[in-house]
Formats: sequence, C-alpha cells, structure tokens
Amino acid sequence: MLKQRTLKKQISATGVGLHNGEKVTMTLRPAAVDTGILFRRVDLPNSPEIKVQADAVRDTRMCSALEFNGARVATVEHLMSALAGLGVDNIIIDLSASEVPIMDGSSVPFIYLLQSAGIAEQQAPKKFIKIKKLIEVVHQDKWVRFEPYHGFKIDFTIDFPHPVFENTGKNVKIDFADNSYIKEISRARTFGFMHEVEYLRANGLARGGSLDNAIVLDEYRILNTGGLRYEDEFAKHKVLDAIGDLYMLGHPLLGAFTAYKSGHALNNELIIALLVDSEAWEFATFEDVATAPVGFNDQVMQFSSQLMPQT
Repeated sequence: MLKQRTLKKQISATGVGLHNGEKVTMTLRPAAVDTGILFRRVDLPNSPEIKVQADAVRDTRMCSALEFNGARVATVEHLMSALAGLGVDNIIIDLSASEVPIMDGSSVPFIYLLQSAGIAEQQAPKKFIKIKKLIEVVHQDKWVRFEPYHGFKIDFTIDFPHPVFENTGKNVKIDFADNSYIKEISRARTFGFMHEVEYLRANGLARGGSLDNAIVLDEYRILNTGGLRYEDEFAKHKVLDAIGDLYMLGHPLLGAFTAYKSGHALNNELIIALLVDSEAWEFATFEDVATAPVGFNDQVMQFSSQLMPQT
C-alpha cells in the first residue's frame, strides 16, 4: 500500500515574512492520519486553525494567502511546494505571525527542515486526486490546463519584457517519474523588479524582501552578486510556486499541468474549476505499490538520499 506520510518529530525555525517584514517562528509538527495540512496562528487567541484547501485561498497578490474565521496566513506556496515534493500528507504548522518565513526565497530551507525532522509513513492509504479529463482556464494571453496522465508532470512557460529573460530559459518541462524536485526545482528563488518595490511597499508588500531572499532585477541586469542558481531559475521558480499552489487541493495530483504566463491567481482558478466538475476528477489510492506511478513509490527514499545544505 502507498501510505500517507507525516513527520517523525517536530522542528522549528525563525525568519521574516517577505511581505509584512515581521519576525516569525514556525514549528512543524507531526499530525494524525487524514489531518491534512493545518496552519495554526498561535499568536492569536485560541490559536485559530486554517486547513489547506482550494477555497481557503483568498488573496493571490504576489503570493498565495489563506484565510478562515478571521485568521490569515500568507506566502504559503514555498512551504507547500516542499511538502508536495517530499510527499507529506499530514502536518500541523504553528506560526507566531501572519506570514510563513521567506527564508532564502526558495523551498530548500523547508526541505532541509522536513528532512531533519524525518518523514514517517502512516497506516492509511495516500489519497490522490486523479485528473480524468481536460480542464482549462484562459485569461487573455495567459492560460493553464490539466490533462489526464498516470503520474505528475509540468510544462511551464514564462514571458517577461526584460532583457535578462532573453538569455535565460523561458520553458521548463519536468516529469517527476524521471526528474528530481530537490535537485532540479527546489533551489529556485523568488524574483522581483526594482521598479516595482516602491509600489509594492506602499501596498503593504515586499517589506521583508532583500537580495538575501530574492533575485532582484533593475532595468537591465540581475543585482545579486552570485547570479543565478540555475540558468532557467526564473521559470523553475514559477514551477516551484505552481507545485505549492496545486497542493492547495490537499492531496497530490495524478495528471499533467501545462501553463503559459500563469501565476497564483490562475493556478487557484484552475484547481477550483477542477473541483466543481465532478466528472473531471476522482480520488485514487494504490493498495498495490507496483501499480503506482513511477516516482511516488520510492519518494521518501529518493529524497532522503538527496539531502541538500542550505545555500
């Protein structure tokens, strides 16, 4: 049986929020079977909980933010991406402020924390959402699409009117039967443009952003002295974000995801469109691991062997 997964022990980290600039302590805790992914605002009275699900995403301005019963948790997508990458089904995430720490702008620090805590299998079948037919959402020249596929693969294309993007990869195709999330996606950092900073900060965003946690571009070049981690780091970060956004379904996907110039809002619209069409998806489990898609069966083993230091 392909089993659900949680952490072996709790682990904590401290950082700052990318948008609110506030210091935050995050504690990742093991959770029981079928808990799902649960955020708790431990700084608020009675520690209100927000369970990750598609309709809990209420704000997609420059991040994915969850809201429920008056509580808010922003910039969850990088942590969600790491949880998807390591196949974690059940976890409780305590936060002392309204935003997940940005760390270095990628998902590597979260991968490191999760692997340090250890991944434990649980005595219940892992539940997938299986795509049964094509679902597409189009907004002008931007679009996203789900199609049936026995596995999980992504084809993502970006297009920004900036000279740096002319010399970096604009398209990433990755099939997780053959490719490693940790080695090929997890180190890709978020990015932004200097000319947007004043506007963003006036609107309460990017107050914690710096060259330590984002790739920053002026009108002509990258300002970070270390350059890029991947030659196609911009496109790979969009893949990283999308993996986190799609995991707002609360379950791993079996299907193909294709995107052109998509972002958090369009990604969320697609999963909402999927869920409302009862003929487009179904739950799937694998009592016989031999019938599971390549890559899911040995996910914990392969990721544990790829433990990476924070960079």
